[in-house]
Amino acid sequence: MTAARWSGAWGRPVAGDATTAEVDVLVPTVGRPAELATTLAGLAAQTDVAFRLVLSDQSAGQDAATVPAVAAMLRVLEAQGRSVVLLAHPERRGLAEHRQHLLDHATAPAVLYLDDDVWLEPGTVRRMLDALRDLGCGFVGSAVQGLSYLQDRRPHETAVYEPWDGPVVPEVVRRGTPAFDRLSLHNAANPAHVAAGLDVEPGGWVPYRVAWVGACVLYDREALETVGGFGFWPVLPPEHSGEDVVAQWRVMERFGGAGILPSGAVHLESPTTVTDRRVDAPDVLFDDHEPSTHRS
Repeated sequence: MTAARWSGAWGRPVAGDATTAEVDVLVPTVGRPAELATTLAGLAAQTDVAFRLVLSDQSAGQDAATVPAVAAMLRVLEAQGRSVVLLAHPERRGLAEHRQHLLDHATAPAVLYLDDDVWLEPGTVRRMLDALRDLGCGFVGSAVQGLSYLQDRRPHETAVYEPWDGPVVPEVVRRGTPAFDRLSLHNAANPAHVAAGLDVEPGGWVPYRVAWVGACVLYDREALETVGGFGFWPVLPPEHSGEDVVAQWRVMERFGGAGILPSGAVHLESPTTVTDRRVDAPDVLFDDHEPSTHRS
């Protein structure tokens, strides 16, 4: 697989081996066809990186891939020469299980977990992959930003911004530690406001320290699998949140992790499909102040 074919080549047979994808983009979805179509449109604009799409659908009553706007975007991806894998996964055992199901179908050296309500600026996946390789860490995240907040500047929340000035190294983040306070960086349009002050050249990126990153995270697949992926799902009830925090904290402890700015990821600001958040996965898997057992 190569980078995307331009429209002048769409009518030709697709050649090449999809297993050569640099990135598997793993998208879980349930009942949000409009948002999913927008997410896929953003992926179709990532023309400078070789990726495969793995889409796992838990929608009830209608296959998301049959909705006209979604089907159209899937056809665009295939015309570009992308491999598209559609998975039906109707039994809902929770977010962690759904993410593990996607990981079980991944083959590329890097996996991008992308939620079904995120639009990506062209070039975002390429920059994330370049950062992952250059930094040599376990994951790189592009924090989603809500552009309805673009005029809402929050210096009290962005004051915790701290770039990685040297190599990205393993670190422990827990509730109650100073590193946990970094979570405010990803509220509202904070990533856009911090990036505006960095004067990064187009196509460039700056790594920074994170508490975790939601909705758009590129992992080194081997690193994620080394710490067990999302295989902890059986200890959680189906109604939970924070599964991505658990996976990232475990990867950070072994391999390090970073966010990059500018982000390039835009949250569509649709209502969440995770309405029951009484069980927060880190509270089940970790003591707030102690490292997990997944240490080097």
